[in-house]
Amino acid sequence: MENKHKHLDYVQGVITRMSSNSFALKGWAVTLIAGIFVLAGKDTDKMYFLVAYIPILVFWGLDAFYLLQERLYRSLYNKVRNMNESEIDFSMNAHLEEFKTEKNTWLSCMFSKTEFWFYIPLALVSTGIIILSAVS
Repeated sequence: MENKHKHLDYVQGVITRMSSNSFALKGWAVTLIAGIFVLAGKDTDKMYFLVAYIPILVFWGLDAFYLLQERLYRSLYNKVRNMNESEIDFSMNAHLEEFKTEKNTWLSCMFSKTEFWFYIPLALVSTGIIILSAVS
């Protein structure tokens, strides 16, 4: 059982790193959007505010990628968990082809609850700020 526990620890470490990356991306997205709005003060062209949508889309896509990787490694974790001790080979390959499910797709990750309910409100708040700045 020692090999199985070690292998599961390795896979869990990767899952934890993917989760941390996703959290960091969300923080960077908010920081960058806020920075764009600060730099796009009253004296600049109003179209400059539209630049805020680029990082929202880029970070959303990248965050979905990390969520997909996390899900693939969770699938690998389940596979290793169900293996016999003699079958443990310490493989860290979590290929999409092997663990392809409806949930393990980039598009599914992009529109998951955690991604959708973070990036859509961020885009809506950005839209509200753009509208308010155009009116004033």
